[in-house]
Amino acid sequence: MTALFNDIIFGPIHSRRLGLSLGVNLLPTEAKLCNFDCIYCECGWNNDNQGVRKFNNKETVISQLVETLDKMNAEGNLPNVITFAGNGEPTLHPDFKEIIERTIEVRDRYSKEIKVSVLSNATQIGKESIREALMQVDNNILKIDSAFDHTARLINNPSSNSYTIAGVVEDMKRFNGNLTIQTMFLRGEYSGQRVDNTTEEEIMAWLELLREVSPRQVMIYSLDRDTPCKTLEKVEKEELNKIAERVRAIGIDIITA
Repeated sequence: MTALFNDIIFGPIHSRRLGLSLGVNLLPTEAKLCNFDCIYCECGWNNDNQGVRKFNNKETVISQLVETLDKMNAEGNLPNVITFAGNGEPTLHPDFKEIIERTIEVRDRYSKEIKVSVLSNATQIGKESIREALMQVDNNILKIDSAFDHTARLINNPSSNSYTIAGVVEDMKRFNGNLTIQTMFLRGEYSGQRVDNTTEEEIMAWLELLREVSPRQVMIYSLDRDTPCKTLEKVEKEELNKIAERVRAIGIDIITA
């Protein structure tokens, strides 16, 4: 069953990709606030989660982060990573840059070994303030689930009619490799159409996109939790590993989960 994150600071959880992760939710705790409506989102459909749509106050975010880290530090169990994720797209928060800067200051007081990560759908990276903030974090993780607009629209349901993969790629290139591209591989049916970003055509185009952006790392994964669309199929680890081999062959580091 899909579910929202009901707290501003959540976890820590053992992330398949990041280790012991302390989550930070800048979005509402009673609603989903996102400009994507991904068919696999663990938080469910946007329209099913329309509570009070209010960004969490920046002072509350920082104070709760400090309180949690104080407790974890006293227990000798600091996280490997502080991860901005939660009930939607974190870079939509109007104070995103300031929150990132203050989080880094807080992190440094406990241990610079703790990484700061942001999971983003990359829709806001054309904005200078967002790009500047993401350049400061350890793990700038940006999503692209297909190199084709048609497939991306089926999988991600972006709210903006102007969203294009070509536009996202151009914005990604401005990071000069200081990013990780994250891709969800899946198959299934949605809205009467076949969805499959694992075909040879899809993989070839995706590999070319990776060559163009030249990220320092790629993360690929498949379904592991409940999804709002119930007609999706998980891609097994063996197939993910074969995709990963092709990424390594073009000289890019990759993690599979």
